Amino acid sequence: MLVTDIAKRASVSAHTIRYYERIGLLDATRDAGNRYRIFGVAAVERLRFVQQAKRLGFSLAEIRTVLDACDAGESACPLVREIVRTRIVENAAHIRELERLQRRLEHALRQWARMPDGAPDADAICHLIESLGMDDA
Repeated sequence: MLVTDIAKRASVSAHTIRYYERIGLLDATRDAGNRYRIFGVAAVERLRFVQQAKRLGFSLAEIRTVLDACDAGESACPLVREIVRTRIVENAAHIRELERLQRRLEHALRQWARMPDGAPDADAICHLIESLGMDDA
């Protein structure tokens, strides 16, 4: 299969296929006559695995580590579980920070509802933002 063939099968761009090969996620052989990349059927399944792992939030580096373990004949399952556990903790912290940001934004909008719009001057760039105390921001 050529780059364009595998890209169509997986609904990704040819650029993505070339990039994944360059970073070692996919393997291709080269046609001796024209140097085109040739991918086997297994590359489609490997690409589908990469896409599924990305949907779970795995980085390409993490996916590469999982694939390397698999290629070495080792079970990647313990590694996958650890990555997911770590990601759950990170996501929970990120959600808490986003919730704090949401409260700050809502507070600011309520506070600004009583304030008129103003033009910038020598003392202020935007008096709305500048009106917030450091505890509000």
